[in-house]
Amino acid sequence: MAPAITLAAEAPTLSAANTGFMLICSALVMLMTPGLAFFYGGMVRVKSTLNMLMMSFISLGIVTVLWVLYGFSMAFGTDSAGLVGWNSDWVGLSDIGLTELWDGYTIPVFVFLVFQLMFAVLTPALISGALADRVKFTAWALFIALWATIVYFPVAHWVWGSGGWAFEMGVIDFAGGTAVHINAGAAALGVILVIGKRVGFKKDPMRPHSLPLVMLGAGLLWFGWFGFNAGSWLGNDDGVGALMFVNTQIATAAAVLGWLAYEKIRHGAFTTLGAASGAVSGLVAITPAGGAVTPLGAIAVGAIAGVLCAMAVGLKYKFGYDDSLDVVGVHLVGGILGSLLVGFFASGKGQSEVEGLFYGGGLDQFWKQCAGVFGVLAYSLVVSAVLALLLDRTIGMRVPEDDEVAGIDQVEHAETAYDYSGAGGGAARSTAAPSAAQAESKKVDA
Repeated sequence: MAPAITLAAEAPTLSAANTGFMLICSALVMLMTPGLAFFYGGMVRVKSTLNMLMMSFISLGIVTVLWVLYGFSMAFGTDSAGLVGWNSDWVGLSDIGLTELWDGYTIPVFVFLVFQLMFAVLTPALISGALADRVKFTAWALFIALWATIVYFPVAHWVWGSGGWAFEMGVIDFAGGTAVHINAGAAALGVILVIGKRVGFKKDPMRPHSLPLVMLGAGLLWFGWFGFNAGSWLGNDDGVGALMFVNTQIATAAAVLGWLAYEKIRHGAFTTLGAASGAVSGLVAITPAGGAVTPLGAIAVGAIAGVLCAMAVGLKYKFGYDDSLDVVGVHLVGGILGSLLVGFFASGKGQSEVEGLFYGGGLDQFWKQCAGVFGVLAYSLVVSAVLALLLDRTIGMRVPEDDEVAGIDQVEHAETAYDYSGAGGGAARSTAAPSAAQAESKKVDA
């Protein structure tokens, strides 16, 4: 009998469909950063609106340039000890071929790198919500540059880069529960423990100035999150990306209901802020888990996140840390929940054959998830606090107290979010043409 002939696997070829799909997903993820700016901008007082918008928007500029210079190489280059990557050919992105494919996939390297760039842009912007009203814009810009370099780029390698310790361990993070949300939430906690509370925390009313703006931002985040999650499979030839898309919608809906139910029982009302915050908590929680769970599992993940994140936002009053816009309560807690629940709800029918406890797989995957969660949390918390402390001791992180009370928009940006001078009232009347009687009176006086 002639020996069997083993045919070599066909090399992947460029897929126009997957390439187009991923470019659309990249644009959707880019939209999430302005969406986050609106979401945060509506949650602060009027005098801080523009500063909150700019704290998100500046990340698009800073992180994009760093990603081109060395960020992509650090995150996805050749592994070094499971901690960081490097590829000198990727520095400046000048030695990448236009049709060069990404690591066995059917999309160009340029498509993959721009998709991941949008993740890198969004993550430090998430931190900004915890620091509202009180941080110098120059200090914040420098913090973004340092944090992206020392924290985000290495952590992205840990979780998604070939050879990264979490990746090799088998930690499941479909689209960023650890690398994005736990990373940003832990960083937010580390920084606010260094810079302290806002003037008037627990004393002055600090209600959102524009709930319609909050809802607009939440809607843009929800919309963009489909690209964030479904795109992370880098194509949809096997249906996993479609599963993630569906689970994103399901979990977010369940989280809205869970948050509102808790809010009604605890506080007696269904609030629009609660609905928006519940949506974001569900989006955060399903991000790491959506490719591994069934739609029923997505309902469970979303509902659990909605209730527990709603409970968690009140911890800042109990423990005395001033997380202005609940980054810790939503992103850190939601990211932890979504990542750990993989260990219970992974069905073995999605992105991999890994099964969680409820599907007969025991606790093996749960312990792997714990390692990823708490490894990223500890690193980001400590390094972020150290960076904030260094900046605070050198150039200063906070604006002076008088400037904070007067309004950070005028101090840092020389602008205000709303101009009422032409909307009627005294200012408008004072610039109007004089009446006939006034004109006659002036002639007499002359």
